[in-house]
Amino acid sequence: MIFRNSLTPTVMASAREELSETAPLLAAEYQSRTQTHPLPAQSVPAPYSGYGTADWLRALVQSTHAEAAAAAAAAAPPRWWLPAQGWLAACVVGVATALVAFVVDVSVETVSDWKSGRCAAGRFWQNRRACCALDGGMCQQWKPWAVAFSRAYLIYVVLALAFGAFASALSLTTRHDLVVAQPELDSLSPRHGQQQQQQQQQQTVVVKTIYMATGSGIPEIKSVLSGFDIPHLLSFKVMVVKSVGAVFAVATAMCLGKEGPFVHIATCIGHLVAARLPQYADNAMRMREILSIACSAGLSVAFGAPIGGVLFSYEEISTYFPRRVLWRAFLCSLVAAAVLKQLNPTGTGKLVLFETNYGVDYDVAHYAVFILLGVCGGVFGGVFCYANGLWSRTFRQIPLIKSSPVLEVCVVVLVTALLQYPNPLIRETGDKVMEQLLVDCNDMDEGWICAAEAAGAQGKGSYYAWLVSGTLVKLVLTIITFGCKVPSGVIIPALDAGALFGRMVGQLVPDISPGIFAMVGSAAFLAGVCRMTVSLAVIMFELTGEVKYIPPFMVAILTAKWVADYISTDGVYDVAQTLVGHPFLDSEQAVEKLREHNRTRAPLRAEALLSRSHRANGLTLRVTAERQVEVAHLRSKLAEVRENHIWEPGFILVNESGICCGYVSGDDLRTIVAAIDKDAMAEQGGVVNLATDDFSALIDTSPVCVSAMAPVEHAVEMFGKLGVAYVAVVAEDSSRFVGLVTRKDLLCFLDSLL
Repeated sequence: MIFRNSLTPTVMASAREELSETAPLLAAEYQSRTQTHPLPAQSVPAPYSGYGTADWLRALVQSTHAEAAAAAAAAAPPRWWLPAQGWLAACVVGVATALVAFVVDVSVETVSDWKSGRCAAGRFWQNRRACCALDGGMCQQWKPWAVAFSRAYLIYVVLALAFGAFASALSLTTRHDLVVAQPELDSLSPRHGQQQQQQQQQQTVVVKTIYMATGSGIPEIKSVLSGFDIPHLLSFKVMVVKSVGAVFAVATAMCLGKEGPFVHIATCIGHLVAARLPQYADNAMRMREILSIACSAGLSVAFGAPIGGVLFSYEEISTYFPRRVLWRAFLCSLVAAAVLKQLNPTGTGKLVLFETNYGVDYDVAHYAVFILLGVCGGVFGGVFCYANGLWSRTFRQIPLIKSSPVLEVCVVVLVTALLQYPNPLIRETGDKVMEQLLVDCNDMDEGWICAAEAAGAQGKGSYYAWLVSGTLVKLVLTIITFGCKVPSGVIIPALDAGALFGRMVGQLVPDISPGIFAMVGSAAFLAGVCRMTVSLAVIMFELTGEVKYIPPFMVAILTAKWVADYISTDGVYDVAQTLVGHPFLDSEQAVEKLREHNRTRAPLRAEALLSRSHRANGLTLRVTAERQVEVAHLRSKLAEVRENHIWEPGFILVNESGICCGYVSGDDLRTIVAAIDKDAMAEQGGVVNLATDDFSALIDTSPVCVSAMAPVEHAVEMFGKLGVAYVAVVAEDSSRFVGLVTRKDLLCFLDSLL
């Protein structure tokens, strides 16, 4: 019996609903078509088994079909409503991000000031700036904890330790154990006994512990935007914990910033908003568009740099950034910056965070100093990336430190507080350090830095010592701090180190403000650490409001990047990506790696990918030319999948000649069988037509194929440019199906290349 259009939509929907209640969700709820279940292995571990994989090409087709179905519905919404949802979501994300940023900014300033004193008259919740404003700036309501240096020093250290321990302990509540490697069976055949298979799995299962709210979150977001899913990364709990944890972590005055956490928080907001919109919640590609848009808002509120936020998302984070995403990211970033300006967390009423007006121009001769700053920034960036990676692979692997992340944070906080408090240049949080280092001593309102620079030789000697020691302390502490189990970013510490070094160099250059070199030096050091170029130049312009210094920024940034790339090819986020071990495919880097391999060895063919992948045996569903398949065959395959707990890579549909004619994932196969079982007409000996409308949305009738003898670069470009989750390998002469390669298989293959 052939079932042609016999399964009603109600039956299919019921089957999906029943399965959704029992099927484990690996990642966010919007990944309804993500391959999520771990893959057992016998001989070759699958390091990325626990990560879901999104198929952008399939998501594009699903989006087109969904829009066509919505337009044809009886109660179809207006034609403008679907595209308007994207603009509406961008506005909502921008407003919500600004609100969270306002709360975090005000809280950071308040908690940080608690290390030195409190506001009297029952206003303990107010920071020093707000408290001093109560009496017109006289600050009589602000009461220091102690006047004596030793007592103030002790209180500062104790409170910093308490804040750091709380931030770390809170962040550890977002722990999640992810299965990343299991034994792989040579085929789906149940010839191995169940007990033997369980023993094999127990011997080779690798579980990775992830603390979702720690670190900057940018490496994880890059992995998600490249087409993988990390469980619980964008949940509401993570957003709240990251926000509160960032407040106390930054308040310790450790060498970290809140810009990375802001990007992660904004992405969580983007996910929560998009999950309420059906066209985004059910489509992996559209969901990632909203996440890219949200990233720009995160950096926009971190630095008051709306244009820089858009460019940062494009240059540093996103792998898929079409024009519609650019336009909506521009709107989202604008809304976030405008709302934050109105909320006025800094009390200045200005969007520019470190506004300067030096009033003097630079000469051509000063370009030599700018280049020198770029070289020094590149050296620091290259050394930082290498040293931070080495620190993570050695010190953080000590059993005591690895099992007690809070202990590491307390040690780092203690060292930081002991070293930074005696130096007034680096005693405060990173943004305040940056603000005072960019001061222009030609202004009428001169601070203590200008007084020190105008003092005699003895006074300048102490000031120089503070600059030199502050630079060295910042460099070392930033290396050991980044990667601690607290919410943290690396941009502000890099800016501080560069500003200290630039101000120090500026003391040797006459007739020009040292703040100019502090400003350019901060850009150079950040470029060396993060390897950003265009976005960084724009961010520095928006941070300072100095248009005339864009050429010096560009010179220093390019020089720093070239020098840093010569020392260490990977930027800080690439190093972090490697250390955390999340999957990430950069097609350009992959092609360059293959090019290096081919210089000394024979060029690799696509068939080489199958050595770590899946051969045709056990991965096929036999169908007729009309894509008809026996129900018994479907149930048999599903039984093998359930017995071996294998839900990916799925199955290729092959006809009598062995030609590839379709693809179905393990999850979709389960949906099909469940729908057949619910239909009253289903019989054990029946035949189902997979080409009917009932199943057309679940079957990929035109899977992407590559010849077994094609260069591996072809497969890399297919995964990178098309965003597919799998590629079928076919024989060159007969086009018969040979094997299946998933994106994870490609990553494993690239990792194996020396």
